[in-house]
Amino acid sequence: MSTVSDYYHRLESRIGYRFILGGTRHFGYYKEGTLWPFPIGAALRRMEERLYLTLGLKDNSLVLDAGTGNGDVAIFMAKKGLRVKAIDLLDMHVQWARENVKRNHLGDQIEVFSGNYEKLDFDNDTFDGVYTMETLVHAGEPDQAMREFYRVLKPGGVVTHVEYEHDMDNNPIGRNALRRINTYAHMPAFEQFPLNTIRKKLINVGFQDIEVQDLSKNVAPMMRFFFLLAYIPYLIIQLLGMEAYFVNAMAGVELWRHSDDVRLLMVKARKPLVELSNSNGQRRRSKESGMD
Repeated sequence: MSTVSDYYHRLESRIGYRFILGGTRHFGYYKEGTLWPFPIGAALRRMEERLYLTLGLKDNSLVLDAGTGNGDVAIFMAKKGLRVKAIDLLDMHVQWARENVKRNHLGDQIEVFSGNYEKLDFDNDTFDGVYTMETLVHAGEPDQAMREFYRVLKPGGVVTHVEYEHDMDNNPIGRNALRRINTYAHMPAFEQFPLNTIRKKLINVGFQDIEVQDLSKNVAPMMRFFFLLAYIPYLIIQLLGMEAYFVNAMAGVELWRHSDDVRLLMVKARKPLVELSNSNGQRRRSKESGMD
């Protein structure tokens, strides 16, 4: 399996993200029924707005951007009044994000670090909010990442994941395509996320008040655009047996072909306020403060 570094360093990834998405690494948000995907930049900002509103945090709250890429989402959050600590596994992303933050004169609100969200270098109860924007799919151990998010959140803090789930159990052709995409793009968690999995994993970690929004129809215009853009090149790529080198073209075509079995979800959960011990001595939390 390729690594996440391999995927983002590929020429196809660098050109595609730079010239189609302006360096951003997530889907845009559209009103249901929209056909025309342009302008793409406005749609990207609408998705970031949707994430900000779902987090529902007060001004000056501290959030963790787990997998910041070029820092666009962190910059949007800072412009809305939040303080952001942003991490990324790749040195080139950290460099680009820092340059982007500096260019936007937001160094007093955003700090960018090299880091792995499966092993965070932050103290317990540090953040008011945590989010991932299509980055948890790269986790080798998504359960461990969620445990780390729980640990670093303050009691009452919120986590919001914008991530994919699938329903490929009865679609062997789609499942085979998904497996190859996940291998070439290093998205092991995507294959571990059949429908309702993210919600269940969050509950198992200890989160409460789970809210799930299905954004699949809202990203359909961009998915359709990627399909049309990649279709002819992908036919040639298939003939040459070079899918591993052009995984974004492959994903653009195959995910649209099987879009009935793929979901993009925005999942919000809250860390309870008070931790209690049950009769077995295990730790759990209650939403109600002042209980013992």
